[in-house]
Amino acid sequence: MLKQYLQFKLSQKLSPQQIQLMKLIQLPTQAFEQRLKQELEENPALESGKDEPETINDEFDDVYDADTDAENINTDDINIDDYLSDDEVPDYRTKANNYSADDEDKNVPYAAGISFYQYLISQLNTSYLSDEEWSIAEFLIGSVDESGYIRRSLADITDDLAFTQNIYTDEKTVEKILALVQELDPPGVAARSLEECLLIQLRRKEVTPSIELATAILEKSFEQFTKKHYKKLIQKHNITEEELKEAITEIERLNPKPGGSYAGNNRMIEHVVPDFSIRIVEGELELTLNGRNAPELHVSKEYSNMLKGYKDAKEKSKSQKDTVLFIKQKLDAAKWFIDAIRQRQQTLFITMNAIMQYQKEYFLTGDERNLRPMILKDIADQIDMDVSTVSRVANSKYVDTPYGTKLIKEFFSESMKNDQGEDVSTKEIKKILETVIREESKKKPLTDDKLAAILKEKGYPIARRTVAKYREQLDIPVARLRKQI
Repeated sequence: MLKQYLQFKLSQKLSPQQIQLMKLIQLPTQAFEQRLKQELEENPALESGKDEPETINDEFDDVYDADTDAENINTDDINIDDYLSDDEVPDYRTKANNYSADDEDKNVPYAAGISFYQYLISQLNTSYLSDEEWSIAEFLIGSVDESGYIRRSLADITDDLAFTQNIYTDEKTVEKILALVQELDPPGVAARSLEECLLIQLRRKEVTPSIELATAILEKSFEQFTKKHYKKLIQKHNITEEELKEAITEIERLNPKPGGSYAGNNRMIEHVVPDFSIRIVEGELELTLNGRNAPELHVSKEYSNMLKGYKDAKEKSKSQKDTVLFIKQKLDAAKWFIDAIRQRQQTLFITMNAIMQYQKEYFLTGDERNLRPMILKDIADQIDMDVSTVSRVANSKYVDTPYGTKLIKEFFSESMKNDQGEDVSTKEIKKILETVIREESKKKPLTDDKLAAILKEKGYPIARRTVAKYREQLDIPVARLRKQI
């Protein structure tokens, strides 16, 4: 038997406008400009640039009072002053005194050129190949990735040639054509492994004792070389330590990613545009918001004139009233977007100002050891905002400081206790760890256990596994791989 009952549930949901505002706050300067451009294109009631104020007659107040019940079109809630009043024009503009007047709108030029694939194909044109050989070579070049490697087996390539190109051949033929492709520039291109890539480059060099030894090491002892088992290499190849050092020097001069050496490789380069700027003026910090985040916007005058035309019309048709409702929607969207930009600007400035004051000692000195432990909640509590809002501000945004352009989220770090019970930033510990490793003996690098002991002597009692974690975060290899002759 089915039972019926009532259930009341109270839940909080973000409105579409609030969701859009959160998205706007998260956007860095360049992405924000694209979003602004999109809104200007989609909403004809929104215009950029300065607006010339004009007088709006008070008689517009009751323009929609008449005929409100006709044909079931509700226009009672439309008040033209809400959209056109001169008193609100300054509010539409988001220009404020917290952005730099010296900001320049610089256009970044993009160099024209050919792709890496086209560069390789152009070299292939000088080779004498049959139609089938050309097709195989072209397919191989198409299989080269951005680093310059072919990551697929010859068996897979042979199968693909049959299924996609209708070319039936064998692996031996494909390997022969591959050898030809590997003669193209840059040296090492189309290699199937790091070992093969380095060997291709060595074989192009003038033969010397060091080159011969380097080639022998890669061919016969590649694994021992990568693991830096130098004593085993000396014994196996019956050489001196100096000879091994010269051979290793030759190998280190090679390019492990030949695809990256192509100057015409027109990959998209991200140009960092700082969202904020911090300057030191008479010993005090001064924060400015990039002026490109504070555009001047206003409601279109053409839409104002449409409302005037509707007011002046003696007879108001169904189509005219539909038009007024459409205008209202566009004006609402324009007003909301302008207000959202102003809120975004204020939120960015307030949040970054709190971060600047929290890390004041660092911004005045530039010494990373002065960075205080800081998490998102610390800033959220100061500015009385949600942690997610602070996260959106810090995400993918940059600040221009006297010490270079910095990613804002890099100022956040967890804290640890030193031997005196004081909270210190993990960034401070990482900086000291980096310095200790840089000054270590490269012939006998420090193990994680020894690094932990040194940090403990300096007043930072942390475990070996924590040292290993910080070392990996700094992209520093283990002691064995840091060893040099």
